[in-house]
Formats: sequence, C-alpha cells, structure tokens
Amino acid sequence: MTLILDRRLPRRRREIVAVIDPVWAAPGHDVTSRVRPPAEVVHAAAGRLTRFLQPGEDVVATDEGLLSLRLRHEDRAARPVRLQEMAYHAVEALDGLADHDGVVDLGVGWAHVSRKQSPEQAGLHAAAAAEESVLQRDLQPRLQGAHLRTRRPRINPWTAGRQVLLATAGVALVPFLALVGLYALGVDASSVVYWTLVGALTMTTALIWAECSHAVDPARPPATPTNPPPRATAVIAAYLPNEADTIVESVQTHLAQEYAGGLQVVLAYNTPVPLAVEDELAELALRHPDLTVLKVPDSTSKAQNVNAALRVAEGEVVGIFDADHHPMPGAFERAWRWIDDGADVVQGHCVIRNGDDSALAKLVAVEFEQIYAVAHPGRAALFGFGIFGGSNGYWRASALERIRLRGSFLAEDIEASVRVLEAGGRIVNDPGLVSRELAPETPKALWNQRMRWAQGWFQVSLRHFWSVLRSPVLTTRQRIGVAYLLGWRELYPWLALLAWPLLAFYVWRDGGLDLSSPMFLLLTVFTAASGPLQTLAAWRLAEPDVRRHRRWFVGAALANMFFYTELKNVVNRVAQLKQLRGERRWVVTPRSAGTAGGTDPHALDAAEVAA
Repeated sequence: MTLILDRRLPRRRREIVAVIDPVWAAPGHDVTSRVRPPAEVVHAAAGRLTRFLQPGEDVVATDEGLLSLRLRHEDRAARPVRLQEMAYHAVEALDGLADHDGVVDLGVGWAHVSRKQSPEQAGLHAAAAAEESVLQRDLQPRLQGAHLRTRRPRINPWTAGRQVLLATAGVALVPFLALVGLYALGVDASSVVYWTLVGALTMTTALIWAECSHAVDPARPPATPTNPPPRATAVIAAYLPNEADTIVESVQTHLAQEYAGGLQVVLAYNTPVPLAVEDELAELALRHPDLTVLKVPDSTSKAQNVNAALRVAEGEVVGIFDADHHPMPGAFERAWRWIDDGADVVQGHCVIRNGDDSALAKLVAVEFEQIYAVAHPGRAALFGFGIFGGSNGYWRASALERIRLRGSFLAEDIEASVRVLEAGGRIVNDPGLVSRELAPETPKALWNQRMRWAQGWFQVSLRHFWSVLRSPVLTTRQRIGVAYLLGWRELYPWLALLAWPLLAFYVWRDGGLDLSSPMFLLLTVFTAASGPLQTLAAWRLAEPDVRRHRRWFVGAALANMFFYTELKNVVNRVAQLKQLRGERRWVVTPRSAGTAGGTDPHALDAAEVAA
C-alpha cells in the first residue's frame, strides 16, 4: 500500500505518521462488511481536519481512501490523546459531508518517524495499525512499528504461587527487615510507618462510613419522563461456549420485557466452534421479529461483540447485559426516565440469583449488595459521578457510538466510564434498577473473575489517572473521587499490610506490645466497626430477595472480618504484579457446573502486551 506523504513537510527528529481509515459499517448481519466513503468525501474531510492541526503539521487524502497525517511528536498530546480527538473530528466531518447508513467503524493507527523508521515505513505500520483498529470497532488509536516494544514473560504452574507468596509473606517481611535494618543504623522509622498506617486506615474507614451514609437515601429518577419512550435495544454479549446452558433462558427473559417504545433484543456472540444452541437461537429469532442473533466471527472480546451490535441496534437507548442477566420488568422504562433527564449512562443494581446454591454464592450475594446497594450509589452521591459496571448498564445510543468499549482493557467497562467522565458525560447509579445474575460457583472461578477485575482497574489507573485529573470539565469533588478510585484504592492494599511488620517490629524492639494507647484503641474500634457497618447498610438497602436471608449477612460479616477482606487485598496486590510483569490473561467465568470454562482460544495472548 502506498501512502502519500507530503515531502514539503520539514523533517524533524521527533514526529509521527498517523493514518485514519474512514469506513462505515455496512447495514446487515455481515459484521465483517464495510463501506468506504467516496474519494471526494475523504478529500473534503481532510480539508476540514486542517483546522485542528498545529503549525508544520499536515493531513492529506490518499489514493486508497485513507487520511494520512504528519504530527509533531514533541507534544505529548499527539500520542495518543490528540489522535483520539482527531478521530472524533474525522467522524464529525464524515457525518457532515455525506449521508450513510450504519455507524462509523473508523480506524486509527500511528507510528514513529526516526532514524530507525522512515516516513514511508512509519506510514505502512500506521496503516496496518488502523486496519486493526477497524477490526476492533472501538475508534482507539493503535501503535505499530520498529519502536513498539513487546514483553513475553514466561508463565509456568509456579508463577501464580510465587506472586501470591510475594504479595503476602514477602510484603510483610520486607518492611519488617527494613525497620530492623534502619534501627540498627540508629534510625527508628516506626513512628513514620505508624502514622502512615493511622492516616491510611482513618481515611479509608472514613470514606466507607461516608459512602454508607450517602447510600441511605439514593437518587431516584424523575417520576415521569418529559418525552415519550423511544425505541430501545438490549445488547446481550456472549462467548457462547461458556454461555450455552443459560443463553436461551436469558434471551427469553429479555424478550418478555414490556416497554412502551418497543424493545429490540440483539444477541451478539462469538464462538470458535459450531454449537447446537446456535440452531435453537436461530429458530427463536424466526419466531420473534424483535430478536437479532448476530454472530461476530472476528471477535476476541465482549467489547468487540458490543461494538459490532451497534451496526444493527435500532434504539436510542442501548442496554448492555452479560449473558446470565435477567433484568427486572420495566427496566427500560426506568432507565429512560434517567436518560430523558440528561444522563448519558445509567448503571443499575446487579443482584445474585443463585445465592442458595452454596456458601460461596451466599458470600458473593452479600458482597454484591455491599457493592451495588451501598458502595456505588454512596460513592456516586459523595463524588458526583457513577461508573458503568459492564452489565445492566443503559447508554444513550449516541454516547455509546462515540465512546465504544475497548477490548484492549480487561475492565473495558471501567475504562469506558473514565472516558465518559473525562468527556464531561454524566453517569448515574440507580440501585432500584435491578438485574439478576449468577455468582461464580467455585473458588477458582471467583479468583479468576476478581483477578481480571483487579488487573483491569489497575490498567485503567495506569492509563488514565493523570489525564482525567487534568480534565477541565471535572469539578473539585469529582477530582477527589478520581484520586480515590484510580489512585488510593490501588495503593491501599499495600498500606493495609503494614500493620503486621510494624507490630512485629515493636515486639522485636520492646519485647512485647503496649496496646493501652488511646489512639490505638480508638483507631482499632473505628476501623473494626467499618466492616459490620457496611454489611448492616447492605442488609438495610439490599434487594428484598436477598435481605430476607439474615444469616447470609451475618456469615459475610464474619468472613470479611477474618479472611475475605484480606483475600481481596491479596488479589489486588497480585493483579498489580501481573500487570507490571506484562501478564495479561482473560479467563471467562463459568456460568454453571456443566459449562466448560477457560480462555477463549482466540483471545489476546496472555503474555504478549505492548510496553
């Protein structure tokens, strides 16, 4: 492929070549089809993009119908935030220049220009990256070229065990040895560690209490919408080998929804092998005109399935659901009241529906009430923004078409939430908007699920923390919330473990412990009470089906006090070690005992992540 690169552009030591591949998703069920705009439209779009360039930069239309850009690399915003902005400008230009059916599946790629890589070579790499961006359908700039570093850490059966050991005994031993070593040199650092620990526990406990108090009276949608309900779409994303036992029941539950505006149900799925349930789903689609069964053959993620569903989605409101979810009757009516009131995303309350199955399911059922009935609504009221949790979330269609979900993140829902917030969008949390799902059935499945969540959060923190804090559209209260969610919650699992090496040091130094300090006693009571308080708040605000099981809450309170809270901290610490090491593994959560779990054989390689 030959890219037109303007030779008149002065050469600089640091610049990039970017390629925007403007394509439209062709209407229909063939999700691999696409349509390029006419050459005159691409040339006109290039002309419109020039207004967003800086001095010395250039954009031209190529013979292949691409947009080729030469941008300054000295400006960090050129990589990749500014490219994201250019992509959005390109979408707006294309929408304004030509009528078309379907959503824009525009691709964006970029590469460095340097001594190792000529402008022509960089252009070829950028075009290949743009093609990958088109396949992901997420409008996300991608990097290729000679400067792209890739890590391939070796993973063996002992890797996870070593990481757990380092995140538990190792983390406790190193601070203890450091305290002892400094003391031998004449420096007693225990006071610094003590007050650091006091501050960390006090702040975290105070935030938990604040979330509980703000969750008691959650926000409610307007009683009646100003405008009549428009057509809506429910998108069910599924990796079918994992969902075969539950998918038909879930689809039928969505089809039973009554919604005044009319509800389209889209099942967007991928599978590496043909399955018998596909024929059953096809027959179901023949009987229900509002059901679209969409196979996404090139998909490797939930994000790609959701993005592909946008090309057939008819609704102005798009609800996103995992394959085991059963939304409550009237869910879309309630979500529309929020969106009509100005919300861009509405996150509902996810409730476990198989709590009777096992002690683990009971624990997770209570934990979900702590998350969705207390923490999420309380935090939204405290900091002024909610988060999209991946399922039982309802989007304004125009917002979802612009933001998209990105499969390059393990927690694509949190990453999308951050970009909505950074763009000035509004995400609300409604604990009265209920959908029921299945809890993991084995400790291994729970571990894999929480590891994916924790590593996904850490990915988002590494990528977006500073850019979101600098966003001019955020209020001070929202910036504090971002600092807590993307910063403090990643640091706290490490700080919380300092208590053990500190106590061990006091025993070593003093021959025992003096527990009579009023500050120590007060902090202990204050911190110890936060767990039962949150559990009590969860019971008070839980969905009635769960609240009636009081023993579940008593058991969960005891589990949190003795092992479960620290287990979640271990997961967070191990997840961070995995991310920093370059491991990246997506393990799906089995939906039933008879459903084969494991990784999608077409998913991203676990040990191959761009540095």
